[in-house]
Amino acid sequence: MTGQIFSASELTALGTRILVAEGMSHDEAQLVADSLVVADGWGHPSHGMLRLSWYVARLRSGAMNSVTSPERVVDFGAVAVLDGREGVGQIVTDLACREAVARAKTHGVGLVAVRNSNHFGTAAYWTRRMADAGCVGILTTNGSPAMAPWGGLEKTVGANPWSVATPGGSHGTVVLDIANTGVARGKIYSALQKQQPIPIEWALTKDGAPTTDPREAIEGILLPMAGHKGYGISFMMDVLSGVLTGSGIAIEVAGPYVPNERSRCGHLAIAIDIDALVGLEQFGNRMDELIAITKSVPLAHGVAEVFYPGEIENRAGASAAAEGIWLPDKTLDELKDLATSARVPWPLAA
Repeated sequence: MTGQIFSASELTALGTRILVAEGMSHDEAQLVADSLVVADGWGHPSHGMLRLSWYVARLRSGAMNSVTSPERVVDFGAVAVLDGREGVGQIVTDLACREAVARAKTHGVGLVAVRNSNHFGTAAYWTRRMADAGCVGILTTNGSPAMAPWGGLEKTVGANPWSVATPGGSHGTVVLDIANTGVARGKIYSALQKQQPIPIEWALTKDGAPTTDPREAIEGILLPMAGHKGYGISFMMDVLSGVLTGSGIAIEVAGPYVPNERSRCGHLAIAIDIDALVGLEQFGNRMDELIAITKSVPLAHGVAEVFYPGEIENRAGASAAAEGIWLPDKTLDELKDLATSARVPWPLAA
């Protein structure tokens, strides 16, 4: 498998120009492009630039609006509800998280429910921003059906990822960002682009047989993490993200790879002001203690180091900033096609 390395700034500039050509404002396009490039830099190509073509297809079909104009339909102190009105998911989510933080600074906690939004990329991109503002950041979302209810053989349950992030004291941000399937569906798309098989425990064919073929997995059923527990968590994330927000639920939600259907996905953003509870300095000191205890345990055979949640991404991001981001040829070919169709020059040089 071959590919090339590019700087993050080059990739962000390219993504920005393509999205501007599709009708987005420069600043909003840049935010979307940055969210994708940062995911690539963290080592998560499943949520990186390979998704740009999906977003462009949705913008061109009108399923997602290039001009994002969310409406605040509830404003109740610490609580608000935003209707995304089919806007770009990253832009809607950015507003929701900023509002949650602002309300937390006034009330100690801020909660913003979002309906009628779109896919927002990797959840950690947004919870990290809330953590940088001195808050515990929590973000949930629902998605299109990816797995069957436990014991079933028909997809009705989304991967429905969620993230929690906090400041990490003298360390980088501590962040958990997981889907409730055994693996995020984007990782299967990434394996398909790299022409690689997937582990046998990731998915079933549509007939219920285990498979290592990423194409069969995409057409089939993803397996939940931790068996029935993953299914149960995902179901409850649909309650928080869909039922509670007044958005789509279960089979009503369309994924970002569907070019011409309303997404109807919902999100729930929660910010907790750390200063309102224990004080940011004390919190940081205790996080240092927790991380030190966690990393000091004896190591299992063949393990070189214990990581706190988010540490691998922190290191990968720093490395990507210094050394660049590798993209496989399949992703590059798609980006070239996008640039051509958008009449955007192809300026990238390895």
